[in-house]
Amino acid sequence: MQSIYNKSNTNTYFQVPDFPKRLLLGINDGQCNMKCPFCFVHGKNGAMDIKQLRGDMHYDLACKIFDEVQDTGIFISPVLWSEPLLIRNLEHYISYMSGKGLNVFINSNGLLLTEEKVVALFSAGVHTFFISIDAITNETLKAIRGVEKLQDIHDSTFRLLKLRGENTSPRIGVSFNESEANMHEKDEFIFFWLKHVDVVRVNKIYEKKTNHIKNLQMRSNRIPCGALYDTMAINHKGNVPICCLDSHHQTNMGNVFKDSVEGVWNGEKFQEIRSYHESGQYDKISLCKNCDVWLNYLIEESEVDGILIRKSPIMTYYNRIDRLHSWHSRIR
Repeated sequence: MQSIYNKSNTNTYFQVPDFPKRLLLGINDGQCNMKCPFCFVHGKNGAMDIKQLRGDMHYDLACKIFDEVQDTGIFISPVLWSEPLLIRNLEHYISYMSGKGLNVFINSNGLLLTEEKVVALFSAGVHTFFISIDAITNETLKAIRGVEKLQDIHDSTFRLLKLRGENTSPRIGVSFNESEANMHEKDEFIFFWLKHVDVVRVNKIYEKKTNHIKNLQMRSNRIPCGALYDTMAINHKGNVPICCLDSHHQTNMGNVFKDSVEGVWNGEKFQEIRSYHESGQYDKISLCKNCDVWLNYLIEESEVDGILIRKSPIMTYYNRIDRLHSWHSRIR
């Protein structure tokens, strides 16, 4: 087993690229067709007034961002804490992004994924599509996501696979948010879905109140969080929080519509946050002080029975080696 992050060389993430590798873009903030119990935006422990988070990014302003980062190969998610299939004319955004040499990845609950929508998204050039499923049985799905629509979600996933056919793109995967309610189904879930999709993602659930990951056993000497060096979140107003875990927009590194993506990314506020991490002064930042998510950048890689496994203490990707045609290490 090989460690991807060199624990003896913490300078690995100290070099800031001109642009982030990933953009998480709030084209349609604060909108979801589900209220998953564990979601700290739309669930029972979410924002007291979700209306304060809601808003749409104008198409022309979104395109301004795409124009700035064109031909960089950046991966872009069109949402932060929302359901992307609720974005009106989503395929138009995707078509513009793919035309600019950008890679669009979608994380969806799948309930709105009609055949017509799949055809439109494929034609627009979506790069990667994940469906969040989290369960093998309806009973468990009810506990995790508050609905009993497992067959509908399965139908959407197999619709993606059928319409892609023998093509190598887009990359199609499913995800499993591990908790006490579904952990007994994890192995069966992985085994079942690896027979069908290109990749299975399993991750532990982040607790907003404590800034900790539930059921996390491993602890390690802390290192600077890699998200500060590869990922930028942008809400519908163009404001940039420290990271996507600031779901309620309590921090602001700048505004990309005023100062550009590159200007904010390399600006004084981000530099200050990175310097605190690099000097071990995590308590200077309330969002980061007790956060565990930096552990997601301690990645180990192995191959088992035709599966490329990339694992951190928080998240594991099971990649089918026979379907690595569109795989990219930036998205595991």
